[in-house]
Amino acid sequence: MESSNRGKLDGMSLVSFIESSPSSYHAASVVAAMLRDAGFTEQSESALWSGAPGGHFMVRDGAVMAWKIPSGEPRGFRIVGSHTDSPGFKLKPRADLSAAGFQQAGVEVYGGPIIASWLDRELRFAGRIVLADGTSRLVATDADFRIPHLAIHLDRSVNDSLTLDRQAHTQPIYAVGATETSVLDLVAAAAGVSVSDIVAHDLITVDGQPGALFGLDDKFIAAGRMDNLSSVWASLQAFLRASASDDVLVFAAFDHEEIGSATTTGAAGPILETVLTRTAAALGCGYEETQQMFARSTCVSADAAHSIHPNYASRHDPVNYPVLGAGPVVKVNANQRYASNAVTVGMWERACRVAGVPSQVFAGNNNSPCGSTIGPITATRLGIETVDVGIPLLSMHSARELAHVDDMAWFEEALFSYLTLAD
Repeated sequence: MESSNRGKLDGMSLVSFIESSPSSYHAASVVAAMLRDAGFTEQSESALWSGAPGGHFMVRDGAVMAWKIPSGEPRGFRIVGSHTDSPGFKLKPRADLSAAGFQQAGVEVYGGPIIASWLDRELRFAGRIVLADGTSRLVATDADFRIPHLAIHLDRSVNDSLTLDRQAHTQPIYAVGATETSVLDLVAAAAGVSVSDIVAHDLITVDGQPGALFGLDDKFIAAGRMDNLSSVWASLQAFLRASASDDVLVFAAFDHEEIGSATTTGAAGPILETVLTRTAAALGCGYEETQQMFARSTCVSADAAHSIHPNYASRHDPVNYPVLGAGPVVKVNANQRYASNAVTVGMWERACRVAGVPSQVFAGNNNSPCGSTIGPITATRLGIETVDVGIPLLSMHSARELAHVDDMAWFEEALFSYLTLAD
């Protein structure tokens, strides 16, 4: 009974976090608030970098970095990386469209969403707006938007082959005959500002349906953005619990993974390297000593994994597949689409065994290409040994993804074990 109740609690905690994080900017803000509440000190990038023992963090747009400095001389860095963004549709700068009397929001595809999964859902827009005075504000609209499907009577082939034009078929409607109301009018009302004050925005679609637990014993979690807020949540919980001893512990939640990470807040940018090198410098390390710390460092790249699909089992490897509810997954790829190697997989497996957590493996079917993630990017930029892991999901990149509460609980424990495991 205690195990069942804990799983339900973990599932609802994740659902609440996802609901409060409709965009990467919201997620970074929520994480920052939790770090402040835990006694972490915010570090300004334009100020002298602190090497004081204890917890520190910084926020840059939709990314947040946090680190714990031990009281003694650190050996290296122990890093858990994740990402705050998810696929969807971003509002275009000039967002007002109209067709056949309907008012529509002009959107651009962000990342690789399953486009059909966004149809016939009530949608919100969430993210940040920039005002005329130069300040930024977080905003989330009501669920006033919808991308409607074409009726089957007008396309009898829809159940045989659905082809959606990424421009013509993805623009949400929000009104009909209301030509005086713009998209930004709705955004401004949600933000409590005048529409004339909004000079720019970064807004993305959000499924209006809240996350939920369902299935036998409420073991399934249905929600949007679990790729990759599931990893942000689990790694943050493990990081807050862990105490720095021989290494500087680092929590790194990047933005823009879904579009390649090549931004100032993405894993391909300098943000993590900046935190590591400035922290090392604040601890009195020169270039040589910093590189020695890197050589003694490790990284767990935490991003969602593909559970085997019961209706498409042939798309998976016949034996190297994970399943929902059987534990976190280590991801391996011969072409280094994942950064895992035998040494780092061994490190992860040891952490799981010490924690008493079951572990699974994912390797792709040779005829079905896998995705990639921040692990190879971090390893390439910094030369730090890295392993790619995550919880298994079904419906990855859908507007509403599917996970298992037991995997979330186990994942947190495995990450905590990694952060605190003695060398």
